[in-house]
Amino acid sequence: MKKKDEAASFAVIGLGRFGLALVESLSSAEREVLAIDRDETRVREARRYTDLAMVVESLDQESLEEAGVQNCDTVIICIAEKVDISVLVTMTVMNLNVPHVIAKASSLTHGEILKHLGAKVVYPERDMALRLGKGLLYHNFLDSVALEGNVEVRRIEVTGELIGMSLREADIRQKYGVNVIAIEREHHTQVDFPPDYRFRPGDVVSVVGKTSNIERFENDMQ
Repeated sequence: MKKKDEAASFAVIGLGRFGLALVESLSSAEREVLAIDRDETRVREARRYTDLAMVVESLDQESLEEAGVQNCDTVIICIAEKVDISVLVTMTVMNLNVPHVIAKASSLTHGEILKHLGAKVVYPERDMALRLGKGLLYHNFLDSVALEGNVEVRRIEVTGELIGMSLREADIRQKYGVNVIAIEREHHTQVDFPPDYRFRPGDVVSVVGKTSNIERFENDMQ
């Protein structure tokens, strides 16, 4: 699946909301992504982002090997809702000697089992709740908030060529398809700002838009 010196390749097993978003994110970064699910509809959705999306009805070792999972650098198992299947698939992937195995857990107990098998464990819902809670306590809850339909709100520090430019000159909406909804300067947040507002070092903008557009904008800031 992957030739020497190519970018790292990934496999995502389980194309629910979390798994599909992961496929989109990795593919948008031009990474090779193998997307696997039992459901034809979910696989069809994943094909919008990767050509390597396939239906695998039986997630046993033979089927996963036929799909090429063993050739990936990292495998992410996103089947947390069905603990028994999650554990079995994690065991199978570990037996394939994949360098990095990450598994989504639905509870701390589930996570402990996955850790015991040797997988790195993630708790997306729990982590998001903790992050949001901390943000609310420190009045900073817009670091990144996912909305429906691959849309999110994200805080991004203004850097590079935008420094010294006005909102009108930057034309962020036209160039990137994202809207600036707030600007922070020296711990003061403005939501009503004129088109001739000029960016200074340290300014932070809150933007809303499709994740892919926001990432394109953020990448240009670096």
